[in-house]
Amino acid sequence: MRQRHRLLALLVGLGAITFLDRLAMAALAPRIQDDLGIPPERWGWVAGAFALSYAVFQVPLGTLGDRLGQRKVLTALVLWWSLFTALTGAAPGFTVLVLTQLLFGAGEAGAYPCISGVIARWYPAAERARAQGFVWGASRIGGALCPLLVAPLAGGWGWRGALFALAGVGLMWSASWWWWHRDYPGLKRGITPAELAEIGTPRALPAAVPWSRILRQRQFWLILGMYWCYVWGSWFYFSWLHTYLVRGRGFSLEEMAIYSAAPFVMGLCGNLAGGFLSDHLATRYGLRMGRRLTGSLGLGGAALLLVSAALTPGKAAVVALLSLGYGVMDVFLPSAWAVCLDVAPRHAGAVSGAMNTAGALGGFACAMLFGYLVRWSGSYDAPLIVIAAMLMTGSLLFARIDPTRALVKEEA
Repeated sequence: MRQRHRLLALLVGLGAITFLDRLAMAALAPRIQDDLGIPPERWGWVAGAFALSYAVFQVPLGTLGDRLGQRKVLTALVLWWSLFTALTGAAPGFTVLVLTQLLFGAGEAGAYPCISGVIARWYPAAERARAQGFVWGASRIGGALCPLLVAPLAGGWGWRGALFALAGVGLMWSASWWWWHRDYPGLKRGITPAELAEIGTPRALPAAVPWSRILRQRQFWLILGMYWCYVWGSWFYFSWLHTYLVRGRGFSLEEMAIYSAAPFVMGLCGNLAGGFLSDHLATRYGLRMGRRLTGSLGLGGAALLLVSAALTPGKAAVVALLSLGYGVMDVFLPSAWAVCLDVAPRHAGAVSGAMNTAGALGGFACAMLFGYLVRWSGSYDAPLIVIAAMLMTGSLLFARIDPTRALVKEEA
């Protein structure tokens, strides 16, 4: 087995852990709200606190991973957010809950920018979307397993005990990562010359990210705008899906634990399909067409499915439409992250961090406004129409991105 395939197993594990930890709050939301007496509009602040700090620390931590190496930085970050997962379980009320979520989000902010940096160093260009697809697919496994694991834990140990248990998983991953990973393929014992030739020689990393040049590129802002729109869709599933099913569609907590896993199973399929499809189409029709097709069609199709879900009565129908919507939306995701590697391979952590910052700000807006839209409209379905409009806008923006044009000319 090639060493980069063993590496992918660790990255897949991390992808699952990030969403297992992140979505635990969403899965536990009805219990926490009832226990601590938090109404929907105030719960939006709890969900938004994670999104806000997640946005702020994307670029600094992605850049830090590029500069210091992802072995050190990812180890420290997973230890950090595991600590605050546990401390969230000790929160006595609303204010402390918001604070622990802010600090938890600050740690998770660096995960995917650093993963992108690892992929840029360890994978040839023709395999990067597939690698991203596996990692993001694993995140959906974490999302699917979360309610199925958290509900029994919360039933036996309470919502606080469930969070303590999840923190231990992150501690074990950190130890494994520090022991196995090396920042460059050539430093890894046991890697063969043939595999090094397949990967290619990593480019030397510069001392600083040339932001003055990057910020002048129209394409950079298209990437940010596209991802800002997309995350409105994903954040609904991350922060409001479970409450939507219980409060908006009348599911019991037991039904929610079962049916809320379905969208994330479809998300797994969408990510795997999107990664392979993007690389296949890029090889056959060129990088620009391959990335654009999977990205734009994924977002546009998801927008139509979310509108259908909002307008469709019945429990089975809404679960089917929301699940399919998430799967189609996730076809887009590997292409979006691969684009950052395409246009800035030497600054993969920084540029993908900037993209994810824009996305997290969209997530903050969605998490905050969803609760207020519910209050103003009296319906949990009305916000889905707004989210669908954002996804369609993102689809149009993606169609204008050209992954063959480097943000920094020296990388062309």
